[in-house]
Amino acid sequence: MSSPRELQFLVSCEGPAKPGIKHSSFPYSVEAWEDEMTRKGVAISAQLAVVAAILALGSIGGARAADYPDHPVRVIVPFPPGGATDIAGRILVQKLTERLHQQFYIENINGAGGNIGMATAARAASDGYTILLASSSIVVNPNLYRVMPFDAEKDFIAVTKVGASPNSWDVNNDFPAKTMKELINLVKANPGKYSVASPGNGTTPSLAIEMLKQAFGLNFVTVPFAGGGPMAQSLLGGFTPISCNALATTASFIQAGKIRALAVTSKQRLETLPDVPTLGELGIKDEESETMAGVFVPAGTPQPIIGLLQKEIATIVRLPDVKKRLLDAATMPDGDSSADFAAYVKSEIAKWKRVIEAGKIEKI
Repeated sequence: MSSPRELQFLVSCEGPAKPGIKHSSFPYSVEAWEDEMTRKGVAISAQLAVVAAILALGSIGGARAADYPDHPVRVIVPFPPGGATDIAGRILVQKLTERLHQQFYIENINGAGGNIGMATAARAASDGYTILLASSSIVVNPNLYRVMPFDAEKDFIAVTKVGASPNSWDVNNDFPAKTMKELINLVKANPGKYSVASPGNGTTPSLAIEMLKQAFGLNFVTVPFAGGGPMAQSLLGGFTPISCNALATTASFIQAGKIRALAVTSKQRLETLPDVPTLGELGIKDEESETMAGVFVPAGTPQPIIGLLQKEIATIVRLPDVKKRLLDAATMPDGDSSADFAAYVKSEIAKWKRVIEAGKIEKI
């Protein structure tokens, strides 16, 4: 092995040295150096080759990040086309394609509550050319499924939250309760009498129902449907006169006056439904829930790529036309920092874990 001083000579020596004269950075005569180099030449050559290789790899990685994207980018949506996450994704990829001058395209890989598509994204190369657009299933599933094919916090880097659709507590127009307080009092006074519809087990609306039940000690039957559409039809028909559903499904019915919204589960009122109060406004604290759309990349993706994606998406969701399209789909635009989004993911996983465990919800 060569010493640091020998390597210092190799780097700093300028011009030919005369025999018998020592260079200021090297304590030996050139004749001694020549003998030493003959003996250690192979080792030094190997060390320099390693250093060169490392520097070359770093340059290649930096160049790739600087040129990103230089070919089409796949955006995995772990649900079928037409859902809230897919709609947000198609708005997003259109704008990313326009702004970054490279094609971004949706690939729907659904199944197992989103786990199949999310696992596919987790196993993808960490080069920025596979992006995951996940819903709240990424923060619910870790505590809902017995076996998970990925680790939400270790296998992904959180880039930003595109937006979120809050849930809403709704009743059929013929139902006697006109406010959320009246609904809670009515259910309390008649334990076991009423049923509340949800779009399915493990969805954020179904867990929001569980949260309210735990907070007020309510006794009612939860009726899970195979999606928000069938649930909304049951609510309209009065078969299940109370429901909690993603607002993206019920907003058009509320605006048309076909059902009555008692409260939304967001922190702030929606611009498109300004007359519907939040639970917090009504004194029902810590009951926020939402179905979010968030961007993730596989762990190990270069930071410059993460930074670029976060910056572009944050800009996109604030564009007037995009903001309107998201709000029309009852999705509140966000575009937070990667650090804030990572903290949000961590807190949401912990929150839903508490709800699932307290409610003794059976794992899938």
